[in-house]
Amino acid sequence: MSRISISGLRARDIGPLDLEIGAGECVCLSGPSGSGKSLTLRAIADLDPHEGVLAIDGESSTSMSGPTWRKRVGMLPAESQWWYETVKEHFPKNDGTYLAAVGFADEAMDWEVSRLSTGEKQRLALARLLANEPDVVLLDEPTAALDKESAARVELLIDNYRKQHSAAVLWVSHDPEQIVRVSGRLLRLDQGCWREAQ
Repeated sequence: MSRISISGLRARDIGPLDLEIGAGECVCLSGPSGSGKSLTLRAIADLDPHEGVLAIDGESSTSMSGPTWRKRVGMLPAESQWWYETVKEHFPKNDGTYLAAVGFADEAMDWEVSRLSTGEKQRLALARLLANEPDVVLLDEPTAALDKESAARVELLIDNYRKQHSAAVLWVSHDPEQIVRVSGRLLRLDQGCWREAQ
């Protein structure tokens, strides 16, 4: 059971922002381009300088190392990062548990990253993220480069993961229909502040 509490979050031109996402809850975040959605996720993941208090189940981010926090608060950026030549080198446990869920056979582990399409990278990056079993999942438009079938797979996988692991999920999306399907609450970010949408 993992809930995240965010109090007085400030990063560059955004904030202060306050939010609590309960264990097993999915909250969507939308807003105009340039409003700071990606920056907000990066601040929560401790990837960008920020102020404020962040805690998982009452345990503050300042009480643990940066790498430990980022393992517990996993972020999927809009453009995934790859460091090695093959897919399997990015899966330390060589764990293909999530490959089938995002539409790949086990052979995908042997693929060269340089030959992957944008959509393939996006799906594999999600599998890589969930293999680390984060308590909190931050998603920056995880289906933006995907066709309808692949997007449905991703939505189902995230939904199952959220329920099975009681993970808190913050999902950036511009798709009104998707927002209705995946989330219980919607926040709109504009001019550095967010408000709960009706």
